[in-house]
Order: sequence, then C-alpha cells, then structure tokens
Amino acid sequence: MNIELRTRIGLWSVTIFTGLVGVVNLVSAVTPNLHERNHWLRQFLPFDIRAGGHIFAALTGFVLLTLATNLLRRKRIAWLLTIALLIISILSHLIKGLDYEESLLSGVLLMQLLLMRHVFTAKSDRPSIAQGARVLIGALLFTLAYGTIGFYLLDGKFSENFNWVEAIAQTLSMFFTEDNAGLQPKSRFGEFFADSIYIIAASTISYALLMLLRPVFLRDSATFKERMQAREIVENYGCSSLAAFTLLSDKSYFFSPSGCSVIAYVPRGRGAIALGDPIGPVDDRQEVIVSFQLFCQRNDWYPAFYQTLPDDIDLYKSLGFQILKIGEEAIVDLKAFTLQGKAGRNLRTAVNRMTKLGYNVRFYQPPIADELLHQLKSVSDEWLQLVQGSEKKFSLGWFDEAYLRECEIVAVQSSYGEIIAFTNIVSEYQLNEVTNDMMRHRNSMENGTMDFLFISMFQHYKERGYDSFNIGLSALAGVGATQESRRLEKVLHYLYKHLERFYNFQGLHAYKDKFHPRWESRYLVFPSLTALPDIVVALIRADSGDRLLDYFKPGT
Repeated sequence: MNIELRTRIGLWSVTIFTGLVGVVNLVSAVTPNLHERNHWLRQFLPFDIRAGGHIFAALTGFVLLTLATNLLRRKRIAWLLTIALLIISILSHLIKGLDYEESLLSGVLLMQLLLMRHVFTAKSDRPSIAQGARVLIGALLFTLAYGTIGFYLLDGKFSENFNWVEAIAQTLSMFFTEDNAGLQPKSRFGEFFADSIYIIAASTISYALLMLLRPVFLRDSATFKERMQAREIVENYGCSSLAAFTLLSDKSYFFSPSGCSVIAYVPRGRGAIALGDPIGPVDDRQEVIVSFQLFCQRNDWYPAFYQTLPDDIDLYKSLGFQILKIGEEAIVDLKAFTLQGKAGRNLRTAVNRMTKLGYNVRFYQPPIADELLHQLKSVSDEWLQLVQGSEKKFSLGWFDEAYLRECEIVAVQSSYGEIIAFTNIVSEYQLNEVTNDMMRHRNSMENGTMDFLFISMFQHYKERGYDSFNIGLSALAGVGATQESRRLEKVLHYLYKHLERFYNFQGLHAYKDKFHPRWESRYLVFPSLTALPDIVVALIRADSGDRLLDYFKPGT
C-alpha cells in the first residue's frame, strides 16, 4: 500500500472518528449520568461544575462535527482546534459523571491525531484567522455585555431582579449550568431575551469558525518579476489559443521546481483554476502538475485545469485527476480555405454584398492609436448594453486599453469610416496559427457583417502564410453524444439541448460550423466529483469577474 493511499485512509478514518465523537458528546450531554457514579461525584464536585460538564460536552460535540470535514481537507487549524476540544471533551466527560468510556473514545482519537500531525499541512487565510479570533473574543465579550445589561435593566421580566454583579453571574450561568441557575422568565419578552443570548452566541461563534477555516485567499496579483518570467516561458513554449490569455492581469503563476514551466491560474474560494495545460518543456510536465497539486493542498484549494488539450489526458488520469469533456474548438484550415466552388457560394455572397454596400475590412497594427481605441470603446460599450452583460475574463480578454494597444485590430468600416464591428488578434507563439479574442459590434448592422469580418481574416492570414485560424471553443459541442459517454457528460448534453434560452450553444456551434473547421475536443480536469461543485463555482467566478448575476442573464 503506497503512502498516499495510507494517508487517505487515515484522513477518512479520523474524519469519521471525529464525527462519531461529536455525536457521542451530544448524546452524552443530554442523557442522565449513572446513579452510582453521580452519587460518588457529589462528594467532591458541586452541582454547578457537574452541570457545566454537560454544557461543555454539548459544545465540544457541536464544534467537533463542524471540524470533522475540515480534517479531511488537512486543515492545520482544524487539527489544532480538534486537539484542544478533545482534551476539553475528556475532562468534561469525567467531570459530569465519570464517563470514562466517552473519555477513552476521545483519548484514542487524540492519540491518532497526534500521530498524524505531519499530514495536516493545509493553511488557512491568515487575515481571516486574525479576523476569526477577533470575532470570537468579541463575541464572548459582546454576549457577556449584552446579557449583563439586559438582566440588569429588565426588571419584572424574570423571577428576580438583578444588580450588576448578579447580572454578570446570571449571564455566565446561561452557558455553564444545566438549569440556567433557576432562571424563570415571567413574560414572553423575557423568554425572547433569554433565547436571544444563545442565538447571538451561536451565530457569532459559527462565523468565527468559518473565518478560522477559510482557504487561503490571494490578495496580491503576480509580481512584476513573476510576470516577466511567465512571459518568457509562454513566448518560448506557448502553443495553444489560450497561451496569450495566460499573460493577462487576472492570472497568478505557479512555476515548476526547475523554473522552466508555468501554470497560470485564478484562485476563487476553494478552487484554483488553471487556464489550459501547463506551459513548458514536455519532460517537465509531470513535475509541475504534481508540484501544483501539493501547492494547492497546502492552501486548501482544489486544483483544476480548464480547456486542456487531449495530449496529456493519460498523464492527468495517472495522477488521480478526473476528465470531463466540455466542448470542441473550431480550427479553420487556411491552406484548404477557399471561396471557390459550391462550398464557398454562400460565403462569396456575403462578401460581395457587403463590398457593394461600401463596407471594407481594415487591419490595424500595434501600437494602436488613442483615437482608434476611443472608437473601439464606443462599439464595445454598445455591444455590452446589447447583451446586457459584463466583461468576461479568464479564458478571454476584456476591453483594456493597455491590452488592446498591443494587439492587431481587425475592423469592419462603413463607406464613411465608421467602425461597425471589430476583433483583436492574439498570438499562439510556437504554433503557426492565429486566433481572435473579443468580438464586438454595434446594435444596428447589416446582415452578414460578421461573416464578412471572418472571411476577410481567413483570406488575409492565409496570404500571410498562416496554417490555420482558431475561432474558439464551442461549449458543450460533442459532449455526451455517444453511448460510451459518461453519465455526467450525458447530463451536459441534455443542458446543451435545452438551455438555448440562457445561452445559444447550438446556434454558435452552427455558425462556426459553416466555415467547415475541424473540431478538437477540450476538457476540464478536476480532482474528484466531490470537488466539482467548488470547481464550477470558482470557474464561474473567474470567468464573470465575480459578477455572478450578470453571468446568468439571458443572452450573455
């Protein structure tokens, strides 16, 4: 049995064991003690202390249930909190009724956790830990102040009236005695106030735990040095339609131990989503992926790779990842592209019509002038209003003047010089292929405008000696269409067929297909099905720039 398998078995066992101890603590807290043991304890411990043992047993049971799943995440702070709570649990069981059976159970788990201490390496977000600690201390102080002031001021609402000292004592007894020190509310408001103390305490403590256990949140973008190192690697080894987008400002970078490979990723919540495959030498591929897995594990992230090529699928599988086909990329063979013959008849018609109406396509070389950028911004703003959405990011560029200034711009212009539509061209570096990024057009335009733009680009780049033109991913195309497809892929196939109201999957695929491209499969690589919901949420957040409502608007 290899080390990783033993570690997984150990993690699952302590997770289940911790949950079991939590349940036992809760059950033990609400059941009466054995008479013989309780009679013996009365001689040494007063009722208030024994009752406090019940409360502590209940609290540790609740928190242990919360921490159990975080141990599976290898959270270091969850390990520390569990160790502390197990010590409290052992003492609580002995104090409340000499329940050595429950104490023994907690003790066995404590020993197992101590022996596995090297496994729990996943960090929490440091600022969040500090905030959680402040919230926890603040919660205790606020609850004490809230209860004390309330009991002091609410005369006539309870069975007795309190001075300041008695109000403090009564607030503390709400947590540490089984019968609230005999407190009896005399009105509905009195009952509400007593219950509100528990509600406030539970809410603030739960929030504090959430903050303490948050995954690492990157607040700083990549450094200038990291961006220069990533650019050098991408220029030397980039060979996909996504290569240029790995250099945009929303990306963070992970470099292989050798420094020869880079993974461009965006962390959101518990997901660290890499754009495409790692970029670098082929013989460095496995090392950078394994190192990225360990890096994500330390930060409590799930690693995933979006829009990977088919080339390394077997490698991902051998490293424990699961593979999901997410669509097909359309690549036009420029060497074979022609407007002649029957196949090109409809394309010729679009070009001839637009030319007769006085339209033309112009290719602007970088650096792009400010005046042209201003015209492009007007078209882009009109397009964003038309689709009722926001700029997408991650696997696409967005309207950023610094970015567009360094791109070749292709624009459709009217006979009087107005720009009707445009796109920007990005490099694929080591591939003799060209791809376009954002597609923007005015609300009002002639039918066939976008056909005219694409056909003109195909002809232009064919003349410049390029082999192919990548016109982008057709999401969910070819997914789950065969009997051999996995169940999850068949679910995606159903969505492809039935979600046209929200996203024109089939329409976009049909539009690209009329240029007779070859279709290449693209995949989502992820660690497990249990991680998939977090991965999907992280991907949507990265793609939408955290504007989730805009992402789900029809037509975007």
